[in-house]
Amino acid sequence: MPLIVQTLPTINLLLGFLLAALTLAFLMRIVLTWYPEVNVKAGFWPFLIVPTEPFLKFTRRFVAPIGGVDVTPVIWVGLISLSRELLVGQQGLISMILLKTNEIS
Repeated sequence: MPLIVQTLPTINLLLGFLLAALTLAFLMRIVLTWYPEVNVKAGFWPFLIVPTEPFLKFTRRFVAPIGGVDVTPVIWVGLISLSRELLVGQQGLISMILLKTNEIS
């Protein structure tokens, strides 16, 4: 069996975990927009801000706040959720490849 096919279960698991973690991080960023008085430079918050801010900064160049509300985290939750379903979901690309290779073996 080719090496890539052997590593697909691990790739599937890690990619699913990464996309789930990013979704959770962006959901937490949505909640943070409700509390503008929170100091995001102290405590746990830098662990949330540092990985998500580059995505949000890029998207803010194209999407203006709606009614004073930053909607870019919502956009990213949607994009990541869609990507997760298309790649590692029950009918996702990687899941279907794994299913076919298990049928052949």
